[in-house]
Amino acid sequence: MRTISVGVSDTGRKRAINEDSYLTDDEQGLYVVADGVGGHNKGEIASREAIEHIGNWVAAARNQIEAGFARNARGEDLGIYDVRRALESGVQQACYMVNSMADQDPTKRGMSTTVSALLIRESFAFVAHVGDSRVYRVRDGEVLPITEDHTLVNYKLKQGLITEEEALHAKGKNVITRAVGHKDYVEVDTLPIPLFPGDRLVLCSDGLHGYIETPEHMRYFLDMEVEDAVLEAIKFANDRGGKDNITALMVELVDDDE
Repeated sequence: MRTISVGVSDTGRKRAINEDSYLTDDEQGLYVVADGVGGHNKGEIASREAIEHIGNWVAAARNQIEAGFARNARGEDLGIYDVRRALESGVQQACYMVNSMADQDPTKRGMSTTVSALLIRESFAFVAHVGDSRVYRVRDGEVLPITEDHTLVNYKLKQGLITEEEALHAKGKNVITRAVGHKDYVEVDTLPIPLFPGDRLVLCSDGLHGYIETPEHMRYFLDMEVEDAVLEAIKFANDRGGKDNITALMVELVDDDE
């Protein structure tokens, strides 16, 4: 299979600076969305540096990653471990780098970023995730959230401290519990995803998914052609207020015979 990808980032209607960054690299099969945290503390630098560092790391680890995907294709469990470890290491190194930059420059103190990264080879993908950006998989009209938000509200929900109804209206919904660069180490969620021709994967910042009440709420624009879908996603968020920066990135898996 081959990939078709389109990414768009928009400042939105309320912010002066766009702190979101994204990467689409069909050659490496690497796609990343990062939402900078820090406002005046240079969140846009954190997201941009994290994206660049992860891209460079994946390029440098190409042999390890290719060997891992090959082992995975042969059904060897260690192949999954190798790829997950390589992608996780890239995010960890980005975390250390962003944290170090903030330590060395008082004007950058406190900057950090979310990261949702997707690495695809043929019929398999790996996700590495920190924060509250999201990855969705779209298959046969069904929209499935792949990642879990690392937020205070979601933590309380999982612990049974609040109900789903209370979570919808809870204060501090954007308070994240994990971020790349906040400390020199961060726990990274990684997971493998089998893929099929026709699958679509959507990566987005909370400036988009914050307006999505349920995954099915996205259906009408996800059925469009990839470029139109991404542009409509940006319009969707802006039409509902555009209170935050908005980034949408879509990857479609296409059969080589098409």
